[in-house]
Amino acid sequence: MSKERVLIAVKAYPTLSRKYAELVCTAGFREDGSWIRIYPLPFRSLEDNRRFKKYQWIEIDLQKNPKDPRPESYRPIDINNINLLETIDTENEWEERRRLILEKNTIHTNMNQIIEAAKNNEYSLAIFKPTKIVNFIAKRTDPNWELSKEKAVEAAIRQGSLFNELDLYPGGFELMPKLPWKFQYEFLDDEDKSSTLMIEDWEIGQLYWNCLKKDNPEEAVKKVREKYLYDFARTKDLYLFLGTTRRWHSVGPNPYVIIGTFHPPHIKQRQPSLFQEDP
Repeated sequence: MSKERVLIAVKAYPTLSRKYAELVCTAGFREDGSWIRIYPLPFRSLEDNRRFKKYQWIEIDLQKNPKDPRPESYRPIDINNINLLETIDTENEWEERRRLILEKNTIHTNMNQIIEAAKNNEYSLAIFKPTKIVNFIAKRTDPNWELSKEKAVEAAIRQGSLFNELDLYPGGFELMPKLPWKFQYEFLDDEDKSSTLMIEDWEIGQLYWNCLKKDNPEEAVKKVREKYLYDFARTKDLYLFLGTTRRWHSVGPNPYVIIGTFHPPHIKQRQPSLFQEDP
């Protein structure tokens, strides 16, 4: 057990949990640049002064999660003991974010290598730089949560049996709506291997709901597509945060999903001054 200082870089879209009602897969980087996954974490149950943002440093007591074999997985000791620290902004073309994340980590470019690493349980989180984003795919899916899980959560809330009878939702609990779309990136790696992976970042879900407030579902999806395909993939320096699922970590043909994007602007080449004196 130790207090870790973590730069939060990933918050996945919430999923239902029979034990915690709702969980958010959260991950980030230690000061030395190494990955760490914080799971389980019922994010929306946190008090307002404990709810961290992406690219914010936090201090949190963690211990290795004995139920999760993935090397980077740690569980919080006390979710009410999270200290919020400074947030890293986007000044100077994301200079500080680049330094903390890209300069201290391996940037992977080959899918076969990271799949093999997962099978050998070497790591389960990776920064991936695709050679090319081929497409952004949106597929309709069931707009409702799995009925058995939803009923289990509702029954546990009625019985007061969630969270070891701790009232983690003092204002009442309302299910996060399930996304009615599956969003995916199709991309190539450095050997032209094609992969199509789910995007499970909270931000893409929130973007869809925000767009839906003004448009019909098809127009909302069109705007999400424009952001992820034409903005992030065509005009930004796009990296993918990849993470394996616990179920498929060491056995799936490709156990990774996209748990976040890192999309700083391309660094502008500074032009020498026309009036610079010769050395």
